[in-house]
Amino acid sequence: MAPKLCLVTGATSGIGKATATRLAREGHSVVIVSRDKGRGEIARSEIASQTKNESVHLVVADLSSLKSIRDLAAELTPKYPSFNILVNNAATFQSRRITTPDGLELMFETNYLGPFLLTRLMIPNLVEGRPSRIINVTAPSTTRPNVDDLQGEKRFSAIGAFGTSKAANLLFTYALARKMEGMGITVNAYHPGIVRTNLNRTAPAPVRFIAGIMSLFVGAPAEVAAEGLVQLATSADFEKMNGSLVHKGHPISAPFADDKELQDRLWSKTCSLVGLPEAV
Repeated sequence: MAPKLCLVTGATSGIGKATATRLAREGHSVVIVSRDKGRGEIARSEIASQTKNESVHLVVADLSSLKSIRDLAAELTPKYPSFNILVNNAATFQSRRITTPDGLELMFETNYLGPFLLTRLMIPNLVEGRPSRIINVTAPSTTRPNVDDLQGEKRFSAIGAFGTSKAANLLFTYALARKMEGMGITVNAYHPGIVRTNLNRTAPAPVRFIAGIMSLFVGAPAEVAAEGLVQLATSADFEKMNGSLVHKGHPISAPFADDKELQDRLWSKTCSLVGLPEAV
């Protein structure tokens, strides 16, 4: 396969870093997104050194800031007018309700709204790089999003808010896949399963304990989880796949995710929140 230009968010640790490393090792050019410049520089240097690939680049942006994401897109477009792969991996888990400077709930904005806006803004670049692939790292969440209370303003629980953000990612994946049909861009979601990462470090103590036990006994290393993600991003086996949630190389189902009415309601609400037209 010819080398691709890949954009990976949340690439300073865990699955994101493992994915960026594997892509670089396979000879692709990789642009990693980090909120913290220092951590980003360390990750970029380590990935380049380990893979002997100097085509690893860093851009700094905060996915919990809509302005930062717009600035990121404005920075990327002249430097990289053509992208082939976008991996939305960045995520956070918080034990309490935190509001960002945008006035939005932190998990909702970081895990869902930010990736939504970034993806929409990068579509022209992905069109230039066709055939292109968009991959959203998520899970088959059982938390059905309440479109009238997406950010837990009326009722909040940490697990529920995280589940809502993951379900929203999946609904977004399916909606965008429908809208991009026939445009040379595929849109899929990737479920890594239980992985040994530090995502739960800010979760409530009981959640950290349970997650720690599960990770210890059945959790996969980030490098193993990244294998499937990179296959979905680059392999010819997935060239025609569109609008699927993939786990261990196969499409799986998820509760209510194929509800087109819910997809469309969420899409409309999200476009309003980020200030974009509904048409792609």
